[in-house]
Amino acid sequence: MKTSELFDVLQSHQEKALLFEYAPNLLVGANYHITEVKHIKIDSVDCGSGTDSWNETIIQLWESPEEIGKTAFMKVSKALAILEKVGQMKAYDLEAEVKFEYSNANFHTAQLFVTGFEIKNENLMIKLAVNPTDCKAKETCGVESAEEVNENACAPGSGCC
Repeated sequence: MKTSELFDVLQSHQEKALLFEYAPNLLVGANYHITEVKHIKIDSVDCGSGTDSWNETIIQLWESPEEIGKTAFMKVSKALAILEKVGQMKAYDLEAEVKFEYSNANFHTAQLFVTGFEIKNENLMIKLAVNPTDCKAKETCGVESAEEVNENACAPGSGCC
């Protein structure tokens, strides 16, 4: 999801509580805070010597240990006010991919992609997911896509491993 798309969703649902689903049926606790917004410029070289660059917006969520047991989630309007204040200090690239950085005692720190959102009762739930790493230079490096790999191609003695 682009940063502009996230802001549009937030603008449209300001009266709702803001929830984050970081894995299927697992929510960031109601004790979360928005602790940092990162405006990241990626300048990369892949394994096939291809170069690329892009921007990302990364919003960090942190669960306060002092507020364990809190049941009322942050309102969308409060989150939007925080994000707008950040934008006044450092301009957003509204075309940048937006991610949420999060971890807890049972979930490793990860930058999670927004896969969608859902309106449930008086809640706006932002759905997040881990995106696996991948080879960006498959053609250059001769790596077949998962669809192209024959199940028997990696059989013992086949020479692929």
